[in-house]
Amino acid sequence: MMPPLLAAAGTILPSTWMVLPFVVLLLCIAIMPLLAHHFWEQHYPKFAIVLGLITTVYYLFVIKEGVPVLHAVDEYISFISLIGSLYVISGGINIRVRGEATPLVNSLFLLIGAVLANIIGTTGASMLLIRPWIRMNKVRITGFHVVFFIFIVSNAGGCLTPIGDPPLFLGFLRGVPFWWIMGQAWPAWLFVVGLLLAVFYFTDRKNFLRAPADVRAMEEEPETWTFRGLGNVLLLLVVLVAVFFPPSWKLGTETFAVPVSALVMLAAALASWKATPQPIHEANDFNFEPLREVAWLFIGIFLTMIPALQLLAHGDLIKLSTPLQYYFACGTLSGFLDNAPTYLTFLASEMGSHHLDIGNRADVLQFVEKDAPFLLAVSLGSVFFGALTYLGNGPNFMVKAICTKAGVRTPGFLDYLLRYSVPFLVPILVLAGCFMIWWVRS
Repeated sequence: MMPPLLAAAGTILPSTWMVLPFVVLLLCIAIMPLLAHHFWEQHYPKFAIVLGLITTVYYLFVIKEGVPVLHAVDEYISFISLIGSLYVISGGINIRVRGEATPLVNSLFLLIGAVLANIIGTTGASMLLIRPWIRMNKVRITGFHVVFFIFIVSNAGGCLTPIGDPPLFLGFLRGVPFWWIMGQAWPAWLFVVGLLLAVFYFTDRKNFLRAPADVRAMEEEPETWTFRGLGNVLLLLVVLVAVFFPPSWKLGTETFAVPVSALVMLAAALASWKATPQPIHEANDFNFEPLREVAWLFIGIFLTMIPALQLLAHGDLIKLSTPLQYYFACGTLSGFLDNAPTYLTFLASEMGSHHLDIGNRADVLQFVEKDAPFLLAVSLGSVFFGALTYLGNGPNFMVKAICTKAGVRTPGFLDYLLRYSVPFLVPILVLAGCFMIWWVRS
């Protein structure tokens, strides 16, 4: 991946008005499905491309700064290669579950997903487990089940390793030691995942007890699990190995080059698509529409958010002094921007205030040793708050799209935020921030 979209010395900062395309795109994603659902389904790619082109033209022809655009495109290629390859490969693994949807088993399933997210990433765990999650809860599945899957498996669960979530992986590439995050974040992981699972269990139990007796009996049948397409696990390992390729491994010209890791991931996805028997794809109801939606919307997001990130990264605009302030500021923006570049922006800003360069691995190690509370705050804020909206983390949108395709009634953007994130997630994350500070000081 390329460096974050920062306003380095000598770089012209964009006009604040150029944040408008990003704001318009966010508003369209939030409101259009409610006001004109069918129109939005047909034309959302046009909105993403047109708004992205407005930003691109401004940078290339108005202020003549093409490097941020190239960085955004490079980051998008890495992003969509990882998301797309994990989506295709996991779509070739079929897990069938019967008689599993009691509240206790549901909670254990989410806990397994939270652990697995640190091994194959939140994207891999989400794509692998969302379909069996839908099947095992198909009799009484609600938006609540979808949202808490996103909260736990697609986001909070993956805060223990650099593989777990994109922001942590970018920190690892910059020089943060691989096992540092686990050593620092495990108490917060237990705290947040534990509280989310507790809220889920008691709410799901209430939902379960309301179900008719025949539905409860159906869900209490002896459990059976079947697995097909396990050869794709080897291809998942190929993708995970490619994640660790040095960012300097590229093919192309000096002006623009494609990361070798992205090419390996795409090759693994193609191999999975060709080798997986059609009955497995049919059993998974596999199609490319969820990936198509993520691909179109996020190219618009990556381009339009360039000015927002540059303005935020400017030292005069981020004036924070405590780890808790960084936790909430980075977290809140991670919920509405993609959490990976937001993480880098705040990390670079805090390191800059200490006269350290995020591009220097020795400086990063010095920052880790002397200012660990700030790094922990930015890390946990970006990962945990990535669940705040569908925009915060790549798997969120994909899980929503898969559930919608499967006929599950999923909450819209505002419904997700106001009905679930604000009453359930935000209080837990506020407590987690206070717990983090207490733990570090103790």
